Order: sequence, then structure tokens, then C-alpha cells
Amino acid sequence: MKPNPRIAIPVVLVLAGIAAGAYYLFESREDGSALTLYGNVDIREVELAFRVPGRLVAMDVDEGETVKAGQRVAQIDSQPYKDALAAAEAGVLQARANVDKLESGARPQEVQQARAAVREADAAAKDAQRNYERQKGLVESGASSQRILDAAAAQRDATAARLASAKEALALAEEGFRAEDIAAAKANLAAAIAHRDQAKTQLDDTELDAPSDGTLLARVREPGSMLNQGEPVYSLSLDHPVYVRAYVAEPDLGATAPGTMVKVTTDASGKVYTGRIGFVSPRAEFTPKSVETTELRTDLVYRLRIVVTDADNQLRQGMPVTVEVPRTNGGQ
Repeated sequence: MKPNPRIAIPVVLVLAGIAAGAYYLFESREDGSALTLYGNVDIREVELAFRVPGRLVAMDVDEGETVKAGQRVAQIDSQPYKDALAAAEAGVLQARANVDKLESGARPQEVQQARAAVREADAAAKDAQRNYERQKGLVESGASSQRILDAAAAQRDATAARLASAKEALALAEEGFRAEDIAAAKANLAAAIAHRDQAKTQLDDTELDAPSDGTLLARVREPGSMLNQGEPVYSLSLDHPVYVRAYVAEPDLGATAPGTMVKVTTDASGKVYTGRIGFVSPRAEFTPKSVETTELRTDLVYRLRIVVTDADNQLRQGMPVTVEVPRTNGGQ
């Protein structure tokens, strides 16, 4: 049975792609001048999403466009959040007015009114006391009855109580509100301010800005869509930092210390990039299975992360690169 060329060709292409994207292949030059590693470009991607839910009203950029840090890329309907902010600001004004009222205490007119009430109650109490004394003398002389004397005594006691109440009201007006009431009012004001600031933050979050320079890989949603909190609308490929992921065998670890400067080249151009080894994995792992050689698969290697310091848009995600690490006496 002859192989189907329609199946054989894709299989060959897939195998070629796997081989081209191999994460690890290294060779050591016998002269010890340099250690050559092979790796792939690793560019970080970010899913851009709103922190608040709402109806998407604008998508400012499209797939493939480059954006700058802080550039607006999308917006949701802000009117509900404007209304919420207005209500929160009104709550702050109300809470602040209550604090001012408690700290100011009673108005001068209220204090004068309380003093007048004390004078009125004092006069009534004195009159009731005099009437009681008079009725008491009349009862002793037989000119009045005990019932009238009891009524005068009750009137005397009632006016005395009203006088005491008026004096307490005057004392409260002159002293002002309790410190606990003022503290509670200030706490309510602080809560109202925090609520207003939260509403302001939510209003600001109706605009989605790019976190850093990059290229938009995907435009996930379109205007008119209803979005939940955190639902992605764009996928952004960051311009910086650009990393290279490579692997090194244990005998060559001495040449790949963090901070070592290296040279990075690609097959796409003759440009030589400058890199710095930023991370060496403390844990050994088997050579990635994308390497087809059975012998290499059994080798334990350590993952490197190389920071490309002068990266440009010619370095793309997954691109195979060659890394040259200069050898020193300690790395031979």
C-alpha cells in the first residue's frame, strides 16, 4: 500500500517544526573559547481585562498594532460609575456636615433659649414654693383644707423638677456634644470618603490602558459586548523584557553563572544581540522531548533564562536562537 502524500507532507512539516523549535541542543568547542547553546525566544504575554464589569463601548486598536504604556485601548460605559461617584460625593458632604455640627456644638441662640427656659422654670418653682408656704399657714389656722395644701405641694415638686431639667439642658447646650458622638461622626466621614474614592477608582477603571509597550496579538471582544470583571479583551505581547530559554549540561554550569554576558544570534538576520544570564534553575531536568536524539533525552540539564538587553521587533516568540557564552578559566 502506497503512503498517502496528503498525510505524509503535514507529518513531515510537523516534525520539522518540532526540530526547529527544540528547546535544547548544545555543543562545547574543544578549544574552550566559547560554549554554544541553542534555545528559543520567550516573550511574555499579558491578557488585558477591565477590573469592573460593564458594556464595552470602544475598542481603540486592532490586532497587530503596537501600543505604548499608558495608551488607552478600550472603554466600557462609564455612566453607571459616574452616577455612583455622584452619590458617593453627596454622602461625603452629608457626613462632613454632621461632623461640623457636632464639633461646633449648640448655636448661641440655642444656648440663650436654654438659659431663658431655666429662668422661667426658676420663677415658676419659686412661685410654687411661696404658694405652698401660704397654704400650709392657712391649714394650720383652719382657713384652708388639707386637699388644697397637697395640691400646692404637688405643684411645688413639679416646678422644681422642671427647673432641674432646664438646668441640665442648659449644661448640655453649653458643653456641646460628647466626644464619643464626635468620634463616631468622624468615622462615618472616613467611611464616606473611602466609598467615594472607591467609586472614583471604579470610574477610572472604565478605561483600559496598556500596561507597557507591546504588540496586540488578539482582539477578543467587540463593542456592545457585556463584560464580566476580569474578562480578557486583548492579548498583548510585551516588547520588554525579551528572554531566551536555553538549557546547559552540568559540566558547563561554571560558564553560565548569573550575570554572565552572552551573544545571541538568529537565522533570520546577521544581527548580534547582547544578553545577560539572569537565572539558572537550581533543579535539574531531562532534556526536552522535542529533541529527537535518544541519547540526549536521557541527559539531565539545567534551564537558563537569558535577558536580551537590546531586543527589537525581529525577535519573535519561539524563534530559535544561538547563544555564545564566553569561557573563562573557571568554566573550562
